[in-house]
Amino acid sequence: MRLHTREWGSGDRYAVLVHGVMSDSRTWRRVGPELARRGYHVVAVDLRGHGHSAHADEYTAELMAADVVETVPTRPDLVVGHSLGGLTVSLAVERLDPRRAVYVDPAFSSPASGWFQRMLAPAFLRQLARRSAARIAKVNPKWDPADVAIEVESFRVFDRAVLPSLVAPGALRAPDTMAVPSLVVLADRSRLVGPQLADRLRDDGFEVRVVAGSGHVVNRDDHDGFMRALDGWI
Repeated sequence: MRLHTREWGSGDRYAVLVHGVMSDSRTWRRVGPELARRGYHVVAVDLRGHGHSAHADEYTAELMAADVVETVPTRPDLVVGHSLGGLTVSLAVERLDPRRAVYVDPAFSSPASGWFQRMLAPAFLRQLARRSAARIAKVNPKWDPADVAIEVESFRVFDRAVLPSLVAPGALRAPDTMAVPSLVVLADRSRLVGPQLADRLRDDGFEVRVVAGSGHVVNRDDHDGFMRALDGWI
């Protein structure tokens, strides 16, 4: 499936940005222009079932990875994936063959608390679809109001049929090897990449950095801290 894209810049280096679950390419509204100012032609996708991309009969991270490969230029200089987007990038990286990859609080494991499982409860899904700007702002006090408004809209158009694919056995998993030079940028006290997994990634050659005080959507919680975490990689 070819995906809807949002682009910034016209540089001779390509950067590909892949958002997380229930979001869309607008989550990169500050990161995209910043990379463009640094000489990149930035392409951000809306994954299947998200944003302006089509809904589908089936959702898996593997299919989402295939969509990204079909849609964006191969051999980009940089590819960045957040959460589900990080998992998607890990499954697409060998085919994309970027010079460098950045995984932002990637969905490399299931939280022990069963948070993803609770997301599938019908009551939670109904509440999610009705989540107000005030509620989103309360849960994410560091967010800019523009990001809150975007989140309201992205929740509204998101296909909730995506969610079961995230709780299937083995759906969330870290890569076994580092295919290209890779940076992992973690939220403070990440629920998706715990200390033991972070150490394993370091042992496998990944560079791991933590943005202190940030939540899961690192670039929205602390844009400046996120950009500093990319020093030497962009």
